[in-house]
Amino acid sequence: MLSLKKRGALSMQISNFARGFFDSSSPLVPVALPSQRETHIWYIVPDEVQNTSLLNQYLKLLSSCERESMFRMSGDKLQKSSLLARTLVRTTLSRYTNCQITPRSFKFRKNTFGKPEIEWGHYEEWSPPALHFNVSHTSSLIACGVTVDKLVGVDVEEKQRKIKNDILSFARRYFSLHEVEHLHAILDPEIQRQEFIKLWTLKEAYVKALGRGFSAAPFKTFTIRFRATRSDGLQVPTDLISEASEILVEAFDDPKSLSNNWQFGLLELANSHYAAICMEKENILEGKGNDFMKLKVWKTLPFVEDEYVSGTNAVKIICGLSQCLHL
Repeated sequence: MLSLKKRGALSMQISNFARGFFDSSSPLVPVALPSQRETHIWYIVPDEVQNTSLLNQYLKLLSSCERESMFRMSGDKLQKSSLLARTLVRTTLSRYTNCQITPRSFKFRKNTFGKPEIEWGHYEEWSPPALHFNVSHTSSLIACGVTVDKLVGVDVEEKQRKIKNDILSFARRYFSLHEVEHLHAILDPEIQRQEFIKLWTLKEAYVKALGRGFSAAPFKTFTIRFRATRSDGLQVPTDLISEASEILVEAFDDPKSLSNNWQFGLLELANSHYAAICMEKENILEGKGNDFMKLKVWKTLPFVEDEYVSGTNAVKIICGLSQCLHL
């Protein structure tokens, strides 16, 4: 990867081979903006990015501050993960401007709690879309969620993630009483572990959507619940997670926030990860019934290949989502 020792040479020039590779590479394909109740997810698998010239080209997209931050990280693996995450964000956002704003041209600012936001410039005869984004990554998958006009939080976790501590002890430290009781009622250790990871992923997505950081919204200050919608339209609590379940959040400092402001989606991604999405909820007329978030998913290797994977085995809905099978 891009070690600190190679930093100077890498900043000065890209090899002739790298320049030739990208002169003939595929351009980014513009994508239509998400609808009001729709989230788009783009993901990249780091282990599939091995071409050094491709990584060097990605490096050219980053700002000087981003490169400095990346090079301060210890180890090639962390540097590569940081590079791919920033590349994914920049190339993904560019698509929603009809590529009028190049990946390299994007500027970002952070809110009071450190959540990145787009800092748009002033453009003649063009108004930028009200894009919101959030990125999440593990060592084996990086995902970026995009919405329009609505705040969004995304989290991904490996399905096989090992919990070093006793799960219930760990849950009592971070989770609400309702969530601990939910886990305690599960006798099968493997199912209990999976449910813990799903809850953790949903809670992370909610905190990231709020944009206030973990310290401002500790996990114990809210609880995740599941509610099933019956055929007669009535909604009842449930401990069984299914595609017909609605995911709710109850914040203890604001009991009225139950499902009013946020909607959630939970899915399996790439057969290896759980992914959770939390999006600001559009006002829906009372009595209209539940309307799940719509979802479109792409797997990408920027400038090389994009694959629309909604409706394939790479995307398995757990609950709270409605897939868009076709573009």
